Amino acid sequence: MQVPPVFIDMTLEDQAQELRVYLKGLGAEISEEKSAKGIEDDLHKIIGVCDACFKEGQEADVEMVLNDIVSIMVLIPLERSENIILAFCEKLWLLFQSLDNQSPMRYPVYFHLIQIAKITDSVRLVYQDIEHLKQQFANCPPSSDQLQKLYRLLHEVLLKSNQSEQAALVMIELLGTYTDKNASQAREDAIRCIVTALADPNTLLLDPLLSLKPVMFLEGERIHDLLNIFVSENLSAYLKFYKEHKEFVTTQGLNHEQNMQKMRLLSFMQLAESNPEISFEVIENELQMKPEEVESFIIEVLKTKLVRARMDQAAKKVFVSSTMHRTFGRAQWQQLRDLLHSWRGNLSSVQEGMRSITAAQLELLNQS
Repeated sequence: MQVPPVFIDMTLEDQAQELRVYLKGLGAEISEEKSAKGIEDDLHKIIGVCDACFKEGQEADVEMVLNDIVSIMVLIPLERSENIILAFCEKLWLLFQSLDNQSPMRYPVYFHLIQIAKITDSVRLVYQDIEHLKQQFANCPPSSDQLQKLYRLLHEVLLKSNQSEQAALVMIELLGTYTDKNASQAREDAIRCIVTALADPNTLLLDPLLSLKPVMFLEGERIHDLLNIFVSENLSAYLKFYKEHKEFVTTQGLNHEQNMQKMRLLSFMQLAESNPEISFEVIENELQMKPEEVESFIIEVLKTKLVRARMDQAAKKVFVSSTMHRTFGRAQWQQLRDLLHSWRGNLSSVQEGMRSITAAQLELLNQS
């Protein structure tokens, strides 16, 4: 079996020629000579026959060939490489669709599709969600190392395309690939996961992170303390932490003003859990806001639909009907259980009432 070329200190043209030689050796219909039209034409021809490496090459060989193509492609100015990128995307997608569901080659092709999606900012065309991703490899699951590599790339690409919520979900999946034996090795991934979740304005239910093994290994560190504040404490606790650790918050890439806004929302949700009636004055004090900021803040909260409430400007009060819980522990499960039992009791009463009405109507019909 031939060994794929390794390109070190070579021109793009020489790298392309080495690829030509390797692919021709696998039976591809391509010349070994460089194209007279330049590197773009070379790459077009190479992409056209790159599937030859799938016929005889091992998974590592396939991945190396695809890596080599990408490494050349990214060095060509974007204004000259657009058609090449599109051709490579199309080739990879057709390859992926045509591969058997049990083929181990599905992983390297999908991985490189995500790489190209990063270059072209088109990840939405390839990646839908975690469940769809798992379906692609249901019959040929990648190794743990491969999954971790893919999830890290996906996280980076999703963040780049401003899909922070999806990126956070991918990072949680990444941490889930670690076991008790190697969770301590996942430190950087765990920190990245926490930071991504804290920075995402749409990620508000944060306590599930605390149960992840790699996150547990961070207990006692500042990042873990900060996570706990966002999970269950209020704005005052965050401001105290920020005052003592400003540089730490900044170096994590977190924005203090955005943190403030998120903590105000979380603190308001916590207030709403136990107070069906909240005065504007309490909101001002608890959330450290100016009187003129309260109404606009409440309007923004109601837009999120995390809290269902009615604002009475004249009485300067908010009347809460329901709210999303910041944490969902034993107390919340008990509350849900009690609610379901209550519903069941009410349904039984309704059912019994309907039976009585039906019996009375039948009796009237019989009498008539």
